[in-house]
Amino acid sequence: MYSQNFGLGAEAIYNFQTRSFGAGLRGEFIKNGISIVPQISYYPSFNKVSEFFAGASLHINILSYGTYMLYAILHGSYNGWINYMSSPMENAKFSNWDLDGGLGIRTSKCIRPFLEFRYNVKWRETNIRLGCVYIFNCKDKGGKSRKKKAVSCPAYKQ
Repeated sequence: MYSQNFGLGAEAIYNFQTRSFGAGLRGEFIKNGISIVPQISYYPSFNKVSEFFAGASLHINILSYGTYMLYAILHGSYNGWINYMSSPMENAKFSNWDLDGGLGIRTSKCIRPFLEFRYNVKWRETNIRLGCVYIFNCKDKGGKSRKKKAVSCPAYKQ
């Protein structure tokens, strides 16, 4: 796997059902339109639900338009629900396994901002993630060096 096919990033997360804010880190291994994305995330104790996640996503490119890419997400993770004892739910426990599905959009540059919408099948929750991934040893100039070479007119050659 080439070094240009690996990136690291960070994200801000909002869970609509629990009205919780979280943060996450991710790696991204890219190969032929498919990415394996190990991730960790944490919802701090100032939220109603405090928890952490460790898992991996499979991102499959669906549609590209210019430098933008739409992708499908399948994500499995271990969930540690830190303050589960304060929950009125009967099945609340510390250790849980979760499965998410969703869609994301990102750019195809070296610095890749992304926006993802996910649905957690187990807890029937939706979350939105906004972040950025940096692709190492990327060859794309990102629009910084688009100067064209000067062309001299043959009539004025000396």
